[in-house]
Parts: sequence; structure tokens; C-alpha cells
Amino acid sequence: MKYIPYGFMLLWSVLRGWAAMPRAARQAIKGGGFARWLRLTFTGMRYQQKEGLPLYDGNLPGDKIHFLNTGNSDAILLESTVQSAPGQPAQRRFALVDAAEDSDYPAKKRFLAYAGYEGYVADYVKRVAGGKLDFVLGTHAHSDHIGGFDTLILDPDITIGRAYLKPYDGAHMRGYERDYWDNEEVHGQMTAALAARGVPLAENIPAEPFALGNFKVTLFDPGPKRSGDANDESVGMLAECGGKRAFLAGDINNISGVERRLAKKIGPVDLLKAGHHGHEGSSTLAIVTGLQPETVIFAKKGGAFPTVCGRFICAGNSKRLLSTGVFGGIAAVFGDSGIEYYAINEFPEPIPPKAY
Repeated sequence: MKYIPYGFMLLWSVLRGWAAMPRAARQAIKGGGFARWLRLTFTGMRYQQKEGLPLYDGNLPGDKIHFLNTGNSDAILLESTVQSAPGQPAQRRFALVDAAEDSDYPAKKRFLAYAGYEGYVADYVKRVAGGKLDFVLGTHAHSDHIGGFDTLILDPDITIGRAYLKPYDGAHMRGYERDYWDNEEVHGQMTAALAARGVPLAENIPAEPFALGNFKVTLFDPGPKRSGDANDESVGMLAECGGKRAFLAGDINNISGVERRLAKKIGPVDLLKAGHHGHEGSSTLAIVTGLQPETVIFAKKGGAFPTVCGRFICAGNSKRLLSTGVFGGIAAVFGDSGIEYYAINEFPEPIPPKAY
């Protein structure tokens, strides 16, 4: 297994935050030993796994979470196979969290001329899920998360049982969100598509857990944004199966203390989909030390920020850091022996941007 070193980070103990350091140090030492903590803290060596995942086979048994390769955007498919009565065929249940960046953009906002992956996400859902989704979740109103939903929802070969999407409050929209981003547009496109297909929409995110096959799903709504942009109100999902726990953090950050509050509610997990693609401002010590994830997945073309990787290794005792862009997507398979990780190995060509 090979790794990419990120090099030495000067004054790492300062970067990780003096206020949180005692707690972080205690948890890191408890989990990985004093010698490891001391070496990683003061040398600042950062590693992210580059090779070593086996190729994913769709026939593998177990419940699964598919982290798709959609550039610097999110699209995550949950899959659970439930055995019904003896002699009866098993039932497969699916749900989609976010639908990646879209290719269309308002003509007056040419700086949003991004290539999109909406076609790939829709194709993957049809190939793997047979086009049937129990529910979809839009974590927050940014195009790199919900931009592709209108295409997917309007696809006649895809059926959706219900949708979760918080209402968009333009009154609290910051200037750059209004002038430079298309939050309101993509939110409107998604809700219009849901209405056109008659898909029930839940705007109040439920606090009570519910089942998706063998998965126990709990949604975490931090409430309306208090500061920053729409990332500050991103919805997180905890998926539990077979005694293993995975938290999908959307673009959750800690600008108004959301990570600090959530960490106390969630507790340790086995798998974390890191918030905001591994950018600084998310994955702070508050959530790293609280969740202590063994494996971290970044929805990103390349690697996460070195300091973010460092926090997971030093304070979170994380043993594996993976990026969807490196492995062409990643499948996490929940089995009797724990969670196994596989490279989906799909590198789709995005759709060129087009104005409307």
C-alpha cells in the first residue's frame, strides 16, 4: 500500500488549536498510543491513501454506500438488501443523498459555467438501483450538491418515493450567494421537478430515525443558518447497519458551532464522509475528536487540505483517508466482518456547461 506524504507542517500544535489540544491529545493517545501521537504531532506528516483498494463487484453481498466520482461535488447512493420470507426473492432498497454539480447555469452568472455530472448520476441510479429510489435528500442549496436533481427527478425511467429538502429563505441570503451563486435557482429547479413528477416533499427534516432496509437512518438538521453561507445549514445523515456507523456530513462546518453541537449527539463512527470536500473551515477538532472515524472519505478530485488530513490522523486516530476522485468512486460494503472498501473505478466525462 502506497501513500502520498504531504510534508512537514510547521508549528502543527498551534494549527490544531491550543484550546482543544488537551482533549484531542487525550483521545489520540488513548486510541493510538503516546509515541504515535508525539511523532505525528511534531513532525506533521500527512498521508492520504493513493492505491490499494480492490475493484468493486456489484455482486458482493452486504449493504452498501456508493460514493460517486463527480469531481468536487457530492452524490451518494445507499443500497440495502433485505431478505423477505424464505424462498422469496430479496428486496433491494435505495436512497440518494445529493445529485452532484449540474452543467446548466444562469446566463448572467458566467462564472458558474461548471461542467456537470447529472447525466452520470442518473445513469448510475438506473444501472445499480434499477431507477427506483425510496427517497432522495438534498443536503443544502448549493449546485454542487442539488444541481443535478432536476435532471434525475424528471427522468421518466427513475421513480422516487419521497424527497427531503429544506425550504430556501432568500431573506437570509448573503450578497455573494445572491450575486455570484445560483442557490435560489437550483433549489427552485429541484422543487419544480418534484412537483411535476408528483413526488412528496418533506421540508421539515424529521428528527426520528427511520429504516432503509437494514440501515437505520437518522437525519441531523442544524436549523437555519446563523452565519456564513448555505453550508452552515447543511443536513447530515447517520446510517447504521450491523453495528457499524457512517456519518455523511454534507458541507457541515463549524462557523457557528454546528460541528461542536453535532459531535455530542453523534458520537464515535466507523466511517465519515468529510464535510465540504476536505476544505478548511470544516472537519474541525470539534467533530474530529468527537467522531473518531476510522475511515474518512473526501468527495473531491484530489486530496484534502493537509491540515485537515492532519487533524484526522493526529486527533481522530483515522487509519484510512480516501478520495473519490482518486479511486473513481468508492463503495463501502457493510458485512459481518465490518466495513470493506472498494474502488468503483469509474471516471465519467462531465457534461460541458451551458447557459439558460
